[in-house]
Amino acid sequence: MKKILVTGGAGFLGSHLCEKLLNEGNEVICLDNYFTGRKSNIIHLVDNHYFELIRHDIASPFFIEVDEIYNLACPASPIHYQYNPIKTIKTSVMGVINMLGLAKRIKAKILQASTSEVYGDPVVHPQSEEYWGNVNPIGIRSCYDEGKRCAETLCFDYHRQNNVRIKVIRIFNTYGPRMHPNDGRVISNFIVQALKGEDITIYGSGEQTRSFCYVDDMIDGLIAMMNTTDDIIGPINIGNPDEFTIKQLAEIIIELTNSKSKIIHLPSVEDDPMQRQPVIDKAKEILHWQPTTQLKDGLQKTISYFENEIFSKIKK
Repeated sequence: MKKILVTGGAGFLGSHLCEKLLNEGNEVICLDNYFTGRKSNIIHLVDNHYFELIRHDIASPFFIEVDEIYNLACPASPIHYQYNPIKTIKTSVMGVINMLGLAKRIKAKILQASTSEVYGDPVVHPQSEEYWGNVNPIGIRSCYDEGKRCAETLCFDYHRQNNVRIKVIRIFNTYGPRMHPNDGRVISNFIVQALKGEDITIYGSGEQTRSFCYVDDMIDGLIAMMNTTDDIIGPINIGNPDEFTIKQLAEIIIELTNSKSKIIHLPSVEDDPMQRQPVIDKAKEILHWQPTTQLKDGLQKTISYFENEIFSKIKK
């Protein structure tokens, strides 16, 4: 049994990670300030004697003895990270410094959840880990993009200077149950709009592309990375290389929900990437990992979750 700290553990990804780590026989400490995390995501875990829930913001120091740290704390959707951009970048800089300092003191392994957003609006397609990215450092998304880039820098500097055992993974678009209904991400937006019979809003032409990874596959990738030997530090892309246009995604969701929603187009969003697709050769070779969930199968499970979320509240 390992003692594992998961920051952002009440969030979408974090809650699934806490659940999987507990099922594997570990003791899990979930840290969250509930800015985007929700107690409802982890309420089914609180009776487990090996699960501990602590309300805390990693921008302030935290002290504990653990074997491993998964640092997932940071709002990941544009609506949430742009709501308080200074807070967002504090989480990615001061928060990561605090977690790396903790890892240094207690000699724990730390996995930093970075993002495909470090590639910005890429001029190289698809994106491999060797690509340095094309990020606007002063745009409305830069609090997140540049914050995560700085977090990677901090990880590697702590590793080189203080021998901290780091693992850096770059997460590409992930979806599944427990996504926040109002997080503004494209899959949750489209599903909620389709279930309510509202117009499905596409920003821009809809020809921009994304690659969508189901949450169970993503969690397996995170754990596989943490379990590698200390010489494997990353960064490693974790995502699904199957590429879809935003318009294709909208059409698939309309089909799966049997919705009468119409697709409408609104002006493009500032700095919205035109293409996003991971090269996952390193994940396959080093982690022996690749996603197995097809988009329609994952969307069906996600739609079922949102149906319950939306219509159970209406009944109440």
